[in-house]
Amino acid sequence: MLERCKSAQERWGGVHIMIDRWLEQRRLLIESMIKLRKREEFTPTDTPLILSVSEKLVDYVSAGHFEIYEQLAIEAKEFCDDSALQRLTSVMPEIQETTEFVVEFNDKFDTKEHCNDKLTELPFALQTLSVIMSDRFILEDLLIKELHEAHNEQSA
Repeated sequence: MLERCKSAQERWGGVHIMIDRWLEQRRLLIESMIKLRKREEFTPTDTPLILSVSEKLVDYVSAGHFEIYEQLAIEAKEFCDDSALQRLTSVMPEIQETTEFVVEFNDKFDTKEHCNDKLTELPFALQTLSVIMSDRFILEDLLIKELHEAHNEQSA
């Protein structure tokens, strides 16, 4: 997952500064999730790391919904790229499903008390979260790729 993130950043990072920052946010989120998943057993001393992952997760997902996807739609309209707009429209329901899971995850692990009460649920929740976010990253990379190709076609 981390290698795919780096690859996407290398290929499409220059499209827009906002996307650069977002891909960096993604990389930091993945690194935090990996660090947390490496724990064999969770105790209350892990709460700060759990809270950090939850916060990074919400920040990343929020940036996607409230900045990036909107920007991708604007750019696609400016370049008159109907296929990119159609892709955005077709992919958003799938992305929204992942967002719902992220919100549920955050609700479970957003405070010290919640974390400590649900430590036994954390391994499965993290495993599921990793799969869901990996799927989401693929969809987001597809959107970025389509936008990037629209820019290249206009420039040619």
